[in-house]
Amino acid sequence: MTFTPALPATTSVVICAYTERRWTDLLDAVRSARDQRGGVGEVIVVIDHNPTLYARARAELPGTTVLENRYARGVSGARNTGIEAAQGAHVAFLDDDAAAEPTWLSELCAHAHGAVGVGGRTLPLWPQSAPRWFPMEFAWVVGASYTGLPEHVADVRNVWTGNMLVARDALNAVGGFDTDFSKVGQVARPEDTELCLRVARIFPTRSWRYVPSARVHHRVPRARATVTYFLRRCFWEGQGKSALAETHGKRTLALERDHALRTLVRGVVRGLRDALRGDFGGAGRAAMITAGLTSTVLGFAQAELARRRLPKPAAQLPPHVPRP
Repeated sequence: MTFTPALPATTSVVICAYTERRWTDLLDAVRSARDQRGGVGEVIVVIDHNPTLYARARAELPGTTVLENRYARGVSGARNTGIEAAQGAHVAFLDDDAAAEPTWLSELCAHAHGAVGVGGRTLPLWPQSAPRWFPMEFAWVVGASYTGLPEHVADVRNVWTGNMLVARDALNAVGGFDTDFSKVGQVARPEDTELCLRVARIFPTRSWRYVPSARVHHRVPRARATVTYFLRRCFWEGQGKSALAETHGKRTLALERDHALRTLVRGVVRGLRDALRGDFGGAGRAAMITAGLTSTVLGFAQAELARRRLPKPAAQLPPHVPRP
């Protein structure tokens, strides 16, 4: 398979949206995609089963390709709709509540040579400031890049669809995102990690690459800057990782185990040390790292237990064997 060089002006940017509550954010996302230095091939907005939002986007986003999700409700089907319509040799993904810096696409493209796909750094855009108790080791809870990721360009297991560039041929080779493994509403499933694993198996000589200089800013609603949301999101993540392990094997979670044993332990120690130095938010961060890990493990365990309780499918005889 031939991979053409990634260039901003020949790249399609896909943005998926599902709710009118994010209309202003969607406008900012589209504007940031259009205003990329070096240009952009096209911007595609895919509306996920919301006729009212679709009609509004068609009317108020001139110069943008606006489509309806052709598949079942969920972000995976919406992204696949965008991939199928994309004209560019590469497809970039941006969330509808995120805004890209002007050099975002050029930074991704500059580091795409030899990689099957690249992803960048996502910074949280808090309502005011980050809660003092919030540990950046868990920044993925609010859709941001977390402490523990490389500080320089590096090959990684996976990148994230809120800030990703992929060769369209690679997406076509694996059939796009798995629509049975999709985020629907607030319940998270790591559909981006699952895609990266499938792509890596088909293209073992090409890596996924993390580019910290390719930056987007992801808005964090006030409702997500709470302890309740933090713990609930961790629980959902545990369930999603259980499904990922069921699909690809538990060895795929080695990165998560390493993050827990190294980065999270260091985070707890750092938080306690900060508290001893007078930053009492450090104690809260240490406590939330512990609580977040516990909630994630509980979500994983609950999903594993539920799966074991499911009745095993009846054994199927080969078609040439007469049934008794």
